[in-house]
Amino acid sequence: MLTIENLKVGYDKEKDVLKGICLSMETGKIHGLVGLNGAGKTTLLNALYSFIRPQSGTILYDGSLLKRKEIGYLESENYFYPYMTGNEYLNLFPSGGTNFDTESWQKLLSLPLGEITENYSTGMRKKLALLAVLKMNKPILILDEPYNGLDLESAHLLTLILSRLRENGKTVFVTSHIYETLTTVCDYIHYMKDGIIASSYPKERFGELQEILRTTVKQRADGAIEQLL
Repeated sequence: MLTIENLKVGYDKEKDVLKGICLSMETGKIHGLVGLNGAGKTTLLNALYSFIRPQSGTILYDGSLLKRKEIGYLESENYFYPYMTGNEYLNLFPSGGTNFDTESWQKLLSLPLGEITENYSTGMRKKLALLAVLKMNKPILILDEPYNGLDLESAHLLTLILSRLRENGKTVFVTSHIYETLTTVCDYIHYMKDGIIASSYPKERFGELQEILRTTVKQRADGAIEQLL
């Protein structure tokens, strides 16, 4: 179980971004995270990975404090060193105790690992960064907008990979601005609003959450659209 208890993060003394996050995530499941812009999603992910230090609260994994070495983190935007090939990039990441078959992964994902990453498309860079995370074989995976930039085939492959990770007992925490990608693969989706987890939904209630999101966006936008159009 991955448990977040009363997690608070703020960037100044006047305003907290995370206002006491409480969330329990079952091990070996895929958990989605949704929320409108400014809800605090990226801040929460960065706190989980210790990119930022919480003001208070605890993050536990199976009853012990969560350690960064237990997490593989795919950021929404990934940095690649200039003039580095895909193979050289992968070599920066240790193999997590498995026989990582680079050649087979290369064929599956259609990655030109011998070329420098400057020649990669956006989707190729996303797949290369994901491959590096998979290579490390961590028990917890945090994937921030992993579907961004992927074509139809690659997006379907990613969904199949995530399902296989679940079968292998991994705990996956994933965000996406495309709600349907989460409903396809997730076991639970957690709705973040104004710096807290407002509610959590199992698969049979995903339609209810979709309606809440649709209604919230409509209420925010209707008046402005009427004035503009």
